[in-house]
Amino acid sequence: MNLNQNLINQFITIFNSSDEQIRVFFAPGRVNLIGEHTDYNGGHVFPCALSIGTYAVVQKREDKMIRMYSMNAENTGMIEFSLDRLQYEESHEWANYPKGIIHTFKKHGYVIDQGFDVLFYGNIPNGAGLSSSASIELVTAVLIKELLNLKTDMVSMVKMSQQAENEFIGVNCGIMDQFAIGMGKEDHAVLLNCQTLDFTYTPLRLQDASLIIANTNKKRGLADSKYNERRGECERALKDLQVELSIYSLGELTPEQFEQHKHLIQNPVDRKRAKHAVYENARTKEGVSKLQQGDITGFGELMKKSHESLRDDYEVTGKELDALVEMAWMQEGVIGSRMTGAGFGGCTISIVENNKIDVFIEQIGKQYKEKIGLTADFYVVQVGGGATELVRETI
Repeated sequence: MNLNQNLINQFITIFNSSDEQIRVFFAPGRVNLIGEHTDYNGGHVFPCALSIGTYAVVQKREDKMIRMYSMNAENTGMIEFSLDRLQYEESHEWANYPKGIIHTFKKHGYVIDQGFDVLFYGNIPNGAGLSSSASIELVTAVLIKELLNLKTDMVSMVKMSQQAENEFIGVNCGIMDQFAIGMGKEDHAVLLNCQTLDFTYTPLRLQDASLIIANTNKKRGLADSKYNERRGECERALKDLQVELSIYSLGELTPEQFEQHKHLIQNPVDRKRAKHAVYENARTKEGVSKLQQGDITGFGELMKKSHESLRDDYEVTGKELDALVEMAWMQEGVIGSRMTGAGFGGCTISIVENNKIDVFIEQIGKQYKEKIGLTADFYVVQVGGGATELVRETI
């Protein structure tokens, strides 16, 4: 029995339901290849959607009740609420993410007057920084649209998902995660200008190599991390630059322009943060150009520079991420490696030659355990498509 049929069977059992009009939706996780902490600075990012993600099995109800159950949080049990009562509730934990999407749709004037039962299951490693929160947001957005025949498009749903996380959840995230998950394309990464939302797809031709995600297994909560602090530092730096420069974001500056005007930034810490945002944006555009030319080695070198900047100028890595990345740099067959995501734990992304993958996982896992005392998890990932409904006849 495949995963999707198993989830449908679980849904029927948990919700004491019939098999009629059950629909299945999927939204991927994402990993960012290069361009970290540039999204909220109006710069470029270069993420791809993954083949792992969040499944939602759903069935319409005749009343205004929503019932949600997650197979990843079974101890929370069934969470129930009415469409007339869409407040953030701490006890609802993970369910605040899909609830926030419903709330944001309604805020935008969409009529949602019919409840539903929904079973969630995610195979994204929890707390790994592969954006399980945005994945659950987008799978909810797509299922609401399809279930209730709402007239909206994917970019609008991406924007509403970001708004839900900003306003309902209270995490001041940029738009990259939601965009990569909503607009993902199989075997491609997407270069996104986070200020204009202009984007282009680039085929991911890794030749005889693969993407490997390594999870530090250091737990981190994005809302509790120093993410908002870094954002504030960049906003202060921008304000200082705007005394003389007519710019809307740090992403508008070239490294040369930054060097000419960095003296305007009063606080030396803010200056370091802004330097990362500007140089990382330039690295991202250069990295995409390298990939398009087939220069995968050059792309790997830029990944290394990205990590060094995140470690030294942005200071969001920490000993666990640094250990995994620095060990990877020393390993034969590694083309590039860096932290990915918000930092402070979470994951690294490495490009590793296929014939060296087993040795890479064994060696890095052993060294990391000896040095840090934690067990890292490794995932060889495929690049998948964006959020969508799965047709039951084919699953």
